[in-house]
Amino acid sequence: MTIDFIPIQFYTSFYYYTMLAVVLFTVLHTQIIAIDNYLNLKYIRTTGISLFLFVLAYIGLRPIDGVFIDMVTYAKMFERFENSPNLSVEYDFLFYFLMFGASKIMTVQAFFFLCATLYVVPLFLACKKWFAQYWFYGFLMLVISFSFWAYGTNGIRNGIATSIFLFAISREKRRNQIVWLLVSIGMHKSMLLPAFGFFTTQINNSSSIYLKFWLISIPLSLFAGSFLETAITNLGFGDDRMGMYLTDDDFGSGYNRGFRWDFLLYSATGVVAGWYMIFKRNFKDKLYSRLFNIYLFANGFWILIITASFSNRFAYLSWFLLGIIIIYPLLKGEIFKSQHKKIGGVILGYFLFTYIMNVILI
Repeated sequence: MTIDFIPIQFYTSFYYYTMLAVVLFTVLHTQIIAIDNYLNLKYIRTTGISLFLFVLAYIGLRPIDGVFIDMVTYAKMFERFENSPNLSVEYDFLFYFLMFGASKIMTVQAFFFLCATLYVVPLFLACKKWFAQYWFYGFLMLVISFSFWAYGTNGIRNGIATSIFLFAISREKRRNQIVWLLVSIGMHKSMLLPAFGFFTTQINNSSSIYLKFWLISIPLSLFAGSFLETAITNLGFGDDRMGMYLTDDDFGSGYNRGFRWDFLLYSATGVVAGWYMIFKRNFKDKLYSRLFNIYLFANGFWILIITASFSNRFAYLSWFLLGIIIIYPLLKGEIFKSQHKKIGGVILGYFLFTYIMNVILI
């Protein structure tokens, strides 16, 4: 079963138009109804479940088409696995073990629905854990994020790994956190970077230190970008693909090389939001500080190699946290007067960047 009544050339646009409608209705509610009013609670509960089911079905039941480049590659690999008695992979073994096992018991379309489930459900569970009855706002911020659609339909392994990472951080017991972090890394080895950031916050969770690292990374990248790119390529995380992403001009021909001030400004929204909440509004929350510091750590690393061909793939190792970084304090504390209205403004402003970049400009 696939959603094939929408022409494939409009498939992605339809997603963003749907998100636009949800955002506008939600913003309207935030301006006229108190957040704890029973009408608003009914709205966010009903709309939240509807949104969750839509996103899951729309990503999971999309047609297998060349519009989603990696999806076609995975489909071909799935077919090879169907006829192969043995599994032999060198990286991201959990993802390929999942694909290999799925190829023996389900269709390729069912496998992609399984991937969508692993991408969307952990986000739903993490938001339910963190925000209780207001989980809808957190979930909405995630699914309207700039790169959310792309990593659900194209960068599939990376998308699943980041969702599982968020789910891991939302667990209370350290043992469960570690287990799910290992699952995340097994899905995509690049998650070693935010996982390392997570473990450094266990040693020192002072946001001022991570903020200084993020600020220093900008001039370092401007004046020593080539050297840093080579040094980081040689590290490689044990994965030759990293070197290919960073240095292969042909491989990265579809991506603008050079210092991406636009992406840096986008990243800076999370930095400014976290800085303002922690240092100016004195928002005290150990988990939020940890999430913010992981974001600073991973995003600072990306800035160091921002001029590389495919550094956008490494930007997502921090960007997947951005929606939560911005909305978390507004759902967990009393920060402003008329805070529900502020939540609506934040959601609208956050989505505008996504809409402009992915609909208007494209």
